[in-house]
Amino acid sequence: MKRKVTKAIFPVAGLGTRFLPATKSIPKEIMTLVDRPLIQYAIDEARAAGIKEFIFVTSRGKGALEDYFDNSPVLEQELRKKGKDELLEVLKDTNMESGAIAYMRQHKALGLGHAVWCARRLIANEPFAVILPDDVIAAEKPCLQQMVEAYEDTGGCMVAAMEVPPEKASAYGVLDVQEDMGTMVRAKGMVEKPDVDEAPSNLAVIGRYILTPDVLRSLNKIKSGAGGEIQLTDAIAEEIQQDRGVYGYRFRGQRFDCGSKAGFLQATVAFGMARPELREEFTGYLHDLVAQQKAAE
Repeated sequence: MKRKVTKAIFPVAGLGTRFLPATKSIPKEIMTLVDRPLIQYAIDEARAAGIKEFIFVTSRGKGALEDYFDNSPVLEQELRKKGKDELLEVLKDTNMESGAIAYMRQHKALGLGHAVWCARRLIANEPFAVILPDDVIAAEKPCLQQMVEAYEDTGGCMVAAMEVPPEKASAYGVLDVQEDMGTMVRAKGMVEKPDVDEAPSNLAVIGRYILTPDVLRSLNKIKSGAGGEIQLTDAIAEEIQQDRGVYGYRFRGQRFDCGSKAGFLQATVAFGMARPELREEFTGYLHDLVAQQKAAE
């Protein structure tokens, strides 16, 4: 009998150097798309998938991230006093029950595999999810919820996957496909950031995973891989070698790479236009801006 996925690891120890100088004083995960920080989108997706325990792998300087999920009695009191009940409801999603969140420190930047390994003592012998907040996915049904539902039929390990242009495959972990079943593929291998002419496919792994505790045991033995880091991809590939199922799931939705400035701006526009109270004014501004640029040309 497969156990339910109720724990998720959020690797958030990165310095966010691509967003300096902003990230000199605030964690990148607190940067906002419209009015919600990146980490809130990740938490909401995890909740929708049935996650009950949230494990953050952090580093020095992430205090604002921890404070974000704490109660704010003074702010709540002021909103209540002024009758701003709608804003009080908004705040409810930012509060977490005592004991629901755990924080682990990653003292050295040794890669995603190492970040996941840091949380091993809180996972025990059960499946778990990994969510990378940089990958924000706009979907009618949240991506991790889609995966959890599919996992009930497959078990094993599962990664979110999407087609990318072949020339961009070298920026991702890439699946070597054994069997393509449409929404799902069974993998016979995984390669981390292959050379363009050596990529086994253009089916890239993005930041959503459902993993077995066997992956943690593999991480105990793995030495540094691509980029001198401990690669999570290598530990998942070991599951394939041991003939334990590894699946790629073609999720329904649009992924934004909010670890890059261009991706962050694209997500801001997309999420802004998706908000009914902002759509008309924002769309009008964008149309005017495009018209002005064309006129200037």
